[in-house]
Parts: sequence; structure tokens; C-alpha cells
Amino acid sequence: MFAAFDNFPALLIWLPLAGGLLSFFIKSEKSARAIAIVFSLLTMGVMMTSLFFSTPELFIYKQVSYVWLPNLGSSFGLILDGLTSVLCLLTALVFPMVFLLVPGNRYSNANRFYGLMLLTQCGLMGVFMATDALVFYLFWELALIPVYFLASIWGGEKRIKATFKFFIYTFVGSLFLLIGILYMYLKTSNGSFSLVAFYNVKLTDVEQYWMFLLFFIAFAIKMPLFPLHTWQPEAYEQAPTPVTMVLSAVMVKMGLFGLLRWLLPLFPRAVEHFNTAIIIVIVAGMVYASLVAIYQDNIKKLIAYSSIAHIGLMAAGVFTVKSVALNGAVLQMFSHGINIMALWIVADLIEKQTGITKISALGGLAKKAPKLTVFLVVAAFANIALPLTNAFVGEFMLFNGLYQFKPWIAAFAGLSIILSAVYTLNMIKNVFYGEAVESVAGFTDINKTQIMVLSVITGLILFVGIYPDPFFKLMYETVGLIVNRYVII
Repeated sequence: MFAAFDNFPALLIWLPLAGGLLSFFIKSEKSARAIAIVFSLLTMGVMMTSLFFSTPELFIYKQVSYVWLPNLGSSFGLILDGLTSVLCLLTALVFPMVFLLVPGNRYSNANRFYGLMLLTQCGLMGVFMATDALVFYLFWELALIPVYFLASIWGGEKRIKATFKFFIYTFVGSLFLLIGILYMYLKTSNGSFSLVAFYNVKLTDVEQYWMFLLFFIAFAIKMPLFPLHTWQPEAYEQAPTPVTMVLSAVMVKMGLFGLLRWLLPLFPRAVEHFNTAIIIVIVAGMVYASLVAIYQDNIKKLIAYSSIAHIGLMAAGVFTVKSVALNGAVLQMFSHGINIMALWIVADLIEKQTGITKISALGGLAKKAPKLTVFLVVAAFANIALPLTNAFVGEFMLFNGLYQFKPWIAAFAGLSIILSAVYTLNMIKNVFYGEAVESVAGFTDINKTQIMVLSVITGLILFVGIYPDPFFKLMYETVGLIVNRYVII
């Protein structure tokens, strides 16, 4: 099954899996970190190389299907199409940056920490590339289970409560997803878990409605969408910051990806039936999360609620099923992952040096760390979708789709832009400007490694904001197929 190494999908699974398993046997903290960095960089190199294999005759290297469980009608099918490539690229970029930022002596039992992190990367890659429902579910769980252990072992003081809540939510979501997959499997004509076989299943309207709800709840919990979001702020606050970076930058995209790859194509009539009501609830949740963020005094929770609002906009755009909004959502998934990484890096640096996450207890950091301030301001401008930053392109397209769907919904959702500017700029003003308070007296500016990582992020923010065309060329065909299937059915 796993014998071939002559294709990109297999390598993107094998490299983090092999690195993760190897890490468990390494006792030295520095060696474990070095292995994590090397294998994550190799994975990034493979992913970057795959982008140059874009012609039809070379696409054979970007898809694979191994015989796995023939008696159950399941094959180990993986593909790197346009949609998948954007999210796998994001995953491949995030993990080496996370590993480079973690000091070698920060965590006890570092070999287990890095091993679990690499297994999470393997699971995420599998979720995004799977073309078989059973394989998709296998990787869905592989991505989630290591996070549970990472948060419960290396998290904060209230980690057990936060992790238990995370477990309950994700367990319920996974159960609904499994029930939906099994029902669809039983309805296939040839007893297959293949994505194509699922696409060909003929369901009544009532069946579509029930299957839609099962899949949607599973994906909504993972994003998360209001009102299924309550696990997220506590989990983000209590999980180790590297885990929080992965959760917010990449893992929440599992739910959005599920909408695009599975929900819209499988249940188009149910989407048409429910989408208006769902979009209204999502947009209300966006405004709610933005208002909560304004009144947050905890920088981690502010970032968490900001993320809920931004993910909500992407989900609302997806449910319009407008081509411009779907393209914008995919681009915004990448952009949001990059931007939120920068915000978490800043929050982590502040907490490490001061031991404080309360915004009201900070101030005047710009005088102590001018370099960090410059990078934060760029990331903050991206977070509020300033023109020439990456988020502006995606958000403009998402609002365009919402306007085409229903103008009054787009107008209401527009409140989140104003509120985003309020809480983001207030956070910058209160934490970085004004008189330096005693708690930041010993604060030092960022080191060379941190400058390098933040420079890469800033470069991506500006590149995508100024020249997003390579991403549109990459995902154009895949998004077009989703829209065409929805329109035809």
C-alpha cells in the first residue's frame, strides 16, 4: 500500500509520519527539535516542488491510489489538485516556522512533543488530499488525537478543563461525520468509499437534508462556527502556543475544506434549502465574535474571537456558492493562516518575556522592541484587510459573493470589518504605544530566527496582496468544478 515514493502525495504523508515516529525514539531535546525541523523542511520542499508540476501530462505525479481494503471498497486515494495544493502549501509552511520558533529546552519530553506535532502534520496533509471517505476519516482522527495529548500534557494551568471540552466537541463532531460517511457508503451502487462513488449517489431531498446536517455539524464544530464555537477560546488560551498556531492557522481549515470538498458537491439541494438561514446565523456570529473581541482584556482570547469572525466570513462566502466567493474563500484560508500565525508569534513573545496576557497590564512595547512592532503593524493591517495586504483580496471577493447573494446580508456582515479595525488597532495602541509600564522594563527585541520567520510571513502578506494571480491559476479549475456540479444538480 505504501510502497511507492514516486509521487508527491505519498511523500507528503510519509515524511511527517516517518519524522514523527523517529522523534519518539530520540532522547536528546536538541536532536528531537532538529529532526522536526529537517523533516518539516523536507515536506515543505516537496510541496514547493509539486507546484511546478502543473501541466496535464505531469499530473500523474500528483495523484495516487493504493489497494487498501478491497473487501470494503476502500482504496488509499490521494490527490494534489488546486484546492488541496493551497491548503497543503499552508500546512507545509506553518510547521517549520513553528518548530524554528520553539526553543530547544522549552518542553519536557521534547521528543514526544515533536513526534505528536509531526503526526498532526501527517494527519492534516491526509485530510486535505484524501479522495476516499474512509481514508479522509482516518486522517481526520489522526490530525485531532495528537492535539488532545499535546494540549493536555503541555498546556496551561486550566488545560484539563479546556482539553476535555475540546475532546467532547470534536468527539461528537467525529461521530456525526462517521455516521454520515457510513450511510453514504451503504447507498453507493458498488459498496465503495470513493469520493466519486459518493458524488454519484442519488439521495431523496429528505435524505440530503439529514446527511447535510450530519456533515455540516461535524465541519462547523471544527471551524468553529457560532454557536458551536465555545471550545475554541479556552483551547487557544490553554494549549501550548505552537499547538495554538497549528490549530488556528491550519486545523480550523479542515472544516472549511470539508464544506468545499464534501458538503457542497454531495448535498447541493440541501445546501440550497439551508444556505440562507445558515449564512444569517454565521454573519450574526461574526458580529457577535467581533463585539466580544472588542471587550477582551486577554490578548490570546482577542485573537481567538478575531479568528472566529474571519472564519465565519469564509464559511458564509462558501454557502453563497458564488464562484467569486469560493475563490475568495480558498485564497482567504491561506491568507488567514499566515496572518494569524504572526499574531500568535507576537502574543507568545509577550507572554514568554513578561508572563502577562492582560492587555491592560501592558504598554509601551514599541520603545523596547521596535523591530517586533513593525512586523506586528503589518500583520495587524492584514488582519483588518488593508489594501495591498493578502486579506484584502480574499475579503473583497467574499463580500462580492455575499452582495450577489443578498445585499442586506453583505451590509450586515460589513460591520465586522469596522469592528475588526476597532479591536485590532486598540490592541496595538494599548500594548505597544503609550508610556512603557514596569512589566515590560526588561523586554528585549526579537532575535535573528524570529526576524527571519516574521520576514517570511510579511513577505507572503505583501506578495499575495499585490500579486494573487498564481493562487487563482492554481485553484481556478477545482473551484469551477464545484460550482458547475452545484448548478447542474
